[in-house]
Amino acid sequence: MKYWNVLNIGIQNTLVYRVNFLVRACFGLIPLSATLFLWEAIYRSKEAGGAVSGYLLSQMVSYYLIVTIVDGLTAVTEDDWQIAADIKDGNISQFLIKPIDYMAYRLTLFFGGRLVYMIAALGPIAIFIYIKRAHFVLPEDLMTVAAFGLSTVMAGLLQFFISYTMALLAFWVAEVSTFIFILFAFEYIAGGHLFPIDILPSSVVTVLKFSPFPYELFFPVSVYLGRAKGPELAMGLAMQAAWVGIAYLAAGFVWRRGIRRYTASGG
Repeated sequence: MKYWNVLNIGIQNTLVYRVNFLVRACFGLIPLSATLFLWEAIYRSKEAGGAVSGYLLSQMVSYYLIVTIVDGLTAVTEDDWQIAADIKDGNISQFLIKPIDYMAYRLTLFFGGRLVYMIAALGPIAIFIYIKRAHFVLPEDLMTVAAFGLSTVMAGLLQFFISYTMALLAFWVAEVSTFIFILFAFEYIAGGHLFPIDILPSSVVTVLKFSPFPYELFFPVSVYLGRAKGPELAMGLAMQAAWVGIAYLAAGFVWRRGIRRYTASGG
C-alpha cells in the first residue's frame, strides 16, 4: 500500500511536466525522421539490393519505430541524477529511519514517470507510426506480443538497476556525471539505439550478446520483429533475466557498502 501511495504521488508530481514530455517526444521525432530518410536512401541505392544484413526496408523502419516505443517505456531520464542528488544533499537520511526501501521507492517513481511520459508521447508517436504505416510491421502472433511485453519489462528493470548502481557511486565521488555519460554512450551504441547491432560482424555481435547492453533495447525490438525465435528467444530471455538478477544484486551490494560509508561519515 505504501508503494502504491508513492506511485500516486510520483504520477501527480510528474504530471506537472506533461507538456515538457510532449515537447520532448515531438522533437525526438526529428532525429528519427532523419534516420529513416537515411535508411530509405540506402535501400534505394543499387548496392543495397533487397535487404541490408537480413533487414528489409519495412523491418528496418519498424525497428526504429519500435525502438522509440521501447525507449519511451524503459529509458532512465532524471532518476539517476535525482538519486545522486539525494545522496549529496543528505536527503537519503530520512529513508534510513523509515520503514521504506529506497530502491523500491525509486523504482516505483521510475515506473510512474515512464507511464506519464508514454501517455504524453502517445499522440505524436501514434501519428508518426500512422504516417509510416506502409512500412510498419505487426507482430506475427500473440506469443510474440507476450514475449515482447515480458522482454520490455525486464529491459526497464535492467536499465533502472544499472543506472541506480551508477548513481550510488555518489557515496564515494563528488560528481557522478562522468560515469553516467560513459554508461549512456555504451547503452546508445551497444544497446542498438543507433543501429541494429546484428548488422555488425558476427564476432562482435557474439561478444555483445554476453553483455547487458543489447538486452536494454535491441533484444525486445528483435523479439517484436520476430528475429528472435525458438531456442534463440528462450536463450535471450534467460540471458536478459540473468542480467536483471545480476544488476539487482549489484545494486543491493553497492547500496549496503555505500550506506556504511555514509553513516560513518555522517555520525
